[in-house]
Formats: sequence, structure tokens, C-alpha cells
Amino acid sequence: MKARYKVIVDEFASAIQTGALLPGTRLPTHRALSAEKHVSLATATRVYAELEAMGLVSGETGRGTFVREISLPAGLGLDQHAVASDVLDLNFNYPSLPDQAERLREAMRQLATSGDLASLLRYQPHAGRQSDRETIALWLSNSGLTASADEVLIVNGAQHGLSVAVMGLLKPGDVVAVDALTYPGFKALATLYHLELVAIPADASGPDLTAFRQICQRRRLRAVYTMPTLHNPLGWVMNDAQRRELARIARTFDLLIIEDAAYAFLVRRPPPPLATYAPERTVYVTGFAKSVATGLRVGAVVCPAEMRIALERAIRATTWNTPSLMVSIVCDWIKDGTLKRFEALKRRDARHRQALARKILVNCEWVSHDNSYFIWLSLPQEVRADRLVHRLMQQHISVSTAEPFSTSNCVPHAIRLALGSVTMNQLSEALAKIKEAIEYEIDL
Repeated sequence: MKARYKVIVDEFASAIQTGALLPGTRLPTHRALSAEKHVSLATATRVYAELEAMGLVSGETGRGTFVREISLPAGLGLDQHAVASDVLDLNFNYPSLPDQAERLREAMRQLATSGDLASLLRYQPHAGRQSDRETIALWLSNSGLTASADEVLIVNGAQHGLSVAVMGLLKPGDVVAVDALTYPGFKALATLYHLELVAIPADASGPDLTAFRQICQRRRLRAVYTMPTLHNPLGWVMNDAQRRELARIARTFDLLIIEDAAYAFLVRRPPPPLATYAPERTVYVTGFAKSVATGLRVGAVVCPAEMRIALERAIRATTWNTPSLMVSIVCDWIKDGTLKRFEALKRRDARHRQALARKILVNCEWVSHDNSYFIWLSLPQEVRADRLVHRLMQQHISVSTAEPFSTSNCVPHAIRLALGSVTMNQLSEALAKIKEAIEYEIDL
């Protein structure tokens, strides 16, 4: 015989899957369900927990438990392969400049007619060639990070850099502190490598470092993952005092710092990277996907000397070495100033897109940085995030709810808009439809 709570779970699941309970329906409170079904409050709580684990409902602090829109694509729109060619993609950022393809043609022609091309067809050192690492070390100095070539390892993009850091320096079961809203790619790594994530509360200006210290006092943490310069998705830039305090906490509790600088190039004259405040315990990860192009899978990791062997071992196990042709193109662009030009143009492009978004989303509640390629848009209480995402997908606009970014039990009532993957005209069209959809949901 089925347990009583299982029977109730099955009743709800059937009603949701057949459409008897529509998306957005508010379910009875735990106490009301307990009284209605003649079960204990603990059993009612267990029912809703199981329905949430099945992806059929979502609980929101202070608001209640709601039926989810179960026809959404996997990952609530964050599955890149689910985005069709006729969809305006405001999920992923792959900003591109009009002349980038032509510059790539020029770079390939130059590469084909100069230097020892045959050497690029052979295996390379796991951390990359010495000359390339020297070039990247010099480029990093523009960000305020002083590093020798021996401290630089070349990787296949920032995501691979994060993977190498996790694989080389952490073990399954390790506890890692992250922001309550963080980059979904790191969440995916944590799941894959069986890490436990602990959420640091935050506001629009950065993480709550007092709360972080208290977490360190209660839990035995191994590391902290952070994006101090242009946080994804909230866009904050931690100030000097915040960086110093985070470094102090890391030293006090002997934490590894994994610093993600994927979007740092968009900020003009930010404070120095965290790696300069605590160089002995920080792994700095960056890439060229956003500043150049997502197809050029080249990135860099900067680490203390004692971590290098472990990280090289992880590179060898995952990719052996980076693609030499791509690295050569990126390094040539560093030397001739092309990369610097790309970065300046994309800062300007992001600033124009932010201005457009703020003009169209007037009277909406949002958080962002003036130079960022994304906006965190809080929704009115009347608007269900998952239903809004579904409605927009029907209009061929793809956005993400807060769920993929959330690391705590409290998922904010918000959506994230990526601004960098469509033309300005398409962005204007999409943002206007998003505002209309929100207003429509409020009217409902």
C-alpha cells in the first residue's frame, strides 16, 4: 500500500500534468493542506517538497507554492540547443562586432604566410607555449594583475579554466561558498564534481561579507567562488574595501579563492583583481570569448607556483593542450592592439544597449552595470516568472528565469536578460515585447 503522502503527491502530479491545475495556480498553504487531507504538517511539507523536486511546483518565500509551467524547455531556456534560429536570444551573450569576421580572415592569411606553421600542428606544452604565456601575462598587466609567464596557464576558455581549477584543487564533498545568485556554469561544475555550494547573501553592491564570515565560522569551507568585477547576473563591481575584507576572510579560514573575470574587460579602471590582494591563494580565471568571440575557445588561468602542477595535470586530463592556431591568433591580436580595440568597442556597445534597455523598461525594477551585457529584472508580485518565460517563448523571445542562477532555497522573482546576442533593432523589439508581456500578466 502506498504511503499517504505518496497518494497526495500522485493526485497533485496528475492534476498538473493533465492541465486540471493550470500553471501559476497557487496551492493551499502547508497548514491548509494538512487540514484538508487530514495529515500532519510535516507530511504536507513533504508533499510539496517532493512535487518541487519533480519540477511541478515552486515555493516562493512569503508568497506560497505555485504550479510551474512544465512545457518550458530544459533549464528554463538556458539550454542553448533549445533556441531556434528564429528566436531572439536574450539568454546567452555572444557579442560580435561588424568587422570581426574580416579581421579573422586577415589573421588567418598572416598566420599562413609567416612563422613556423608546421609547429602549430604538433602537441604543445600542457600549459601553453612560453612565448604565448609571456604575451598573455603582459596583457593581464593592463588589468592590474602582475604575473610572470610561469604563473600563466593557457586553457580552452574561461569555463575550461574553472573546470581545471575545480578538478585540480578541490575534492568531491568539498564545501564552496558562492553568491546566492551566481554563474550557472559554476553550478554545473559543482554538480558534476559533487561539491556542496553554500550561498552568501548579497545586495546590489556585492556580497554580504559579514554573513560570509559567519558562514565560515559555522561551516568548514574549502573555497569561495566569486566574480568581483562585473558580477553575472547582478553586474556589481566590488570596491577596494570589499576586496580587502574578502581576502582577510579567506586568509583567516584558509580558503582557496576562485576569481572569475570573464566580464571584467567591460569595466573601465576597476580596483585591482582579487588575485593582487591574496595572490598566495587565488586562482584567477579569464577568457577571450566575450571580448573577442565565443568561437575562439582561448582563456587563461593565473595561479601560485605551488598550484601549477595540479592544474597542468587537469589540463592534460581534459584537453592535453589548447588549440595552437587559436592561441596564435589571439596573441597576435594582443600584440598589434586588435584586442584592445575590440574591448573598447564592446564597452561602448554594451553601454548603448544598457541605455536602450533603460529607456524601454522605464518604471521597471532592475539591477545592472552601465557597461554590462545583462540586466536583472525583478518582476511585480502579480507576474509569474515561469509563465512569463513561456509566454515570451511563444513570441519567439528566449529569456531565463532566476532559477538557473540561484544557489539558495529562496529563488528571486526575476528574469535575466542578456543584451549582447541580437542587433540593436532586434533588442529594441524584444525589450518592448517583454514590457508588454509583463503588463499583460499584471492585467490578468
